[in-house]
Amino acid sequence: MAFDGIVIANLVRDMKAALEGGKVAKIAQPEKDELLFTIKNQKETHRLLISASASLPLIYFTDTNKQGPMTAPNFCMLLRKHIGNARIITISQPGLERVIEMEFEHLDELGDLCRKRLMIEMMGKHSNIIFCKEDGTILDGIKHVSVQMSSVREVLPGRQYFIPQTVEKENPLAVQEDRFIEIMKGTPAPLQKALYQKFTGISPVIGTELAHLASIDGDIPANELSELELIHLYHTFALMMDDIKGGRFCPNIICQNGEPVEFSSLPLTCFDGGAFTSMPYSSVSELLDDYYSSRNTITRIKQKSSDLRKIVQTLLERSYKKYDLQLKQLKDTEKRDKYKVYGELINTYGYELSGGEKELRCLNYYTNEEIKIPLDPQLSPKENAQKHFDKYNKLKRTFEALTDQTRETKQEIDHLESISTALDIALKEDDLVQIKEELMEYGYVKKRPYGSKRPKITSRPYHYISTDGFHIYVGKNNYQNEEVTFKLASGNDWWFHAKGIPGSHVIVKSEGKELPDRVFEEAGAIAAYYSKGRSNDKVEIDYVQRKSVKKVTGGAPGFVIYHTNYSLVASPSCNFKEV
Repeated sequence: MAFDGIVIANLVRDMKAALEGGKVAKIAQPEKDELLFTIKNQKETHRLLISASASLPLIYFTDTNKQGPMTAPNFCMLLRKHIGNARIITISQPGLERVIEMEFEHLDELGDLCRKRLMIEMMGKHSNIIFCKEDGTILDGIKHVSVQMSSVREVLPGRQYFIPQTVEKENPLAVQEDRFIEIMKGTPAPLQKALYQKFTGISPVIGTELAHLASIDGDIPANELSELELIHLYHTFALMMDDIKGGRFCPNIICQNGEPVEFSSLPLTCFDGGAFTSMPYSSVSELLDDYYSSRNTITRIKQKSSDLRKIVQTLLERSYKKYDLQLKQLKDTEKRDKYKVYGELINTYGYELSGGEKELRCLNYYTNEEIKIPLDPQLSPKENAQKHFDKYNKLKRTFEALTDQTRETKQEIDHLESISTALDIALKEDDLVQIKEELMEYGYVKKRPYGSKRPKITSRPYHYISTDGFHIYVGKNNYQNEEVTFKLASGNDWWFHAKGIPGSHVIVKSEGKELPDRVFEEAGAIAAYYSKGRSNDKVEIDYVQRKSVKKVTGGAPGFVIYHTNYSLVASPSCNFKEV
C-alpha cells in the first residue's frame, strides 16, 4: 500500500479542481482522529473525509455522510468557530511531501478578512491534522504531540508549524541530473531502496517501478551503476516527474488473484502478467474508497471467522497426525502374510524337529528358496506354528480395521480442508452462517441449545455472466456446491472443479447451446480462483457435463465422483462483477 507523495499530488489536483473557491458548509468529527468537511462550490456539494488514524491515514471524496457525536470534540468546535463558513482559497502540496495545505479566508470577530491554514499530514503513524494561523502559529491539532512524545517537533497551541525533516531528502520535482547522479553514486543501498530513501514522496513500490522502467536490477547497489545507466535512470525518473507536474495520473489498483494488494496514481508495469491484474479508476478518491473498503471487508471477515478457522485448523492438525499414525501402523501389517507362510511351513516340515531348536531351515515352496523360520525352543512344532498363525490373524484383523479407519480419516481431512477453503472464499458475514451450520451438523462445533432459533440463511452462490452471455454459478461452501450441482444445473450444463484439491463447484448454464472456447477458459479461471490453489500461477481444472457427476453415497455435502472428464490449465482469476 503506497499512500505516497504521488497519490497526494493526484488528490491535490482533484481537490483544487473541485474545492478551490468553494465555501465550507459543515464540519463534523465522526471519530477522534477523523474529520468530514461538506463543501459547496458552484451548486455542487462535496464531502471530503480526512483521517489521521495511525493505522489507516486517508483523505478522499466520499458520498457517505458519517454522523458525528452529539457533543462535538474541542478540535471540531475550534474549526467551526474559525472556518465554519470560510472560503477555500488555495490547496497545495509542498514539493512531493505527504502533506496537503488548505488555506481558508474568513471574517474574524471584528469583521476583518483573515486567513487560516489547515495542514494535513499523511505520514503513517505520525499522521496529524494541524490548524494554524496565516503566519504558521499552531492554534491546535487533532493530535497533541509534546516534547516527551517527540524530540523532533511539538504540536501544541502557540508553537510554530514546520514540516519535520528526520531524514535529509531531495525534492524529486526539482532535482537536476548532476545532483541526481551525485546522490546515486554516494548511496550503497540497493537501487530501488536508494530511490525512496533519498527522494521525498517516493514509496518502495515506485522505487521498484522506476528500476523496472529503466530495465535495471533494483537489487544492485546504486553506487555500482555505470555512468550510462545512471543517465538513463535519471531520464526515466524525469519523465515520471513530468507526468506528476503535468497532472497525468492513472489511478489503478493491482489485484493478485482478485484480491487488492497495491495501488498507485501511476501505472505499475512491474506487476504485469501472471496472477496480477490492473483495475483502472477515473479518480483517486474512487480508488481509495474501493481499495480500503475491500481491504477492510477482507480484514473484518478474517476477524469474524477467526474462531471457526482456529477450530478447523485444530481439527485438521489432529486428523493429519492420526492419519500419519494410521498409515504407519498399516505399513506394519504388510508383513502379515509372512507369518501365515511360517505356520504352514512349520506344519509341513515340523516332523524333522526333535525339540529345543531356535530356528527351522527349510525350502519355501512358494518361492523355491531356502528360508529361516524363528522358533521358540520352549514350544512344540505345533505350538510354534499356531503362534505364527495367531500373529498373522492379529495383523490381518488390524489391517482390516485400519483400512476402514484410514479411509474415514482421509474423508474427514478432505471434508475439513473443503471447509477451510470455504472460509478463505467467504467475503460476507452471511457466508459464515452456512459454514458454521455444517460444522455443527457434523459434530465439529457444539450444537445450539434445543429450541433456539436457527439463523436465517441469506448467503447465495456467486452468479456471474460470461463475456459471451452465459450464466455462471459458483458455490461458496459445501452446501452451496451441492445446490449448484444438483439443483441449479441440468444434465447438459457444464461442471468445473479444480483437480485433486478442495474448491468450489462451478456451473455454466448451457441453455442447450454449444459453449465457445472463451467460456471454458473463463469458467476454468473462476474454478481455479475459488479453490485451494488460488495463490498458484496455474491450476489444473477438470470439467465435464453435469450428467456425468454423481453424488458420493453417504458422503459429506458437495462431495462427488466422475469417471470421464476433460482437463484444462487456468490462471486463477475472476474479473466479473456479481449479478
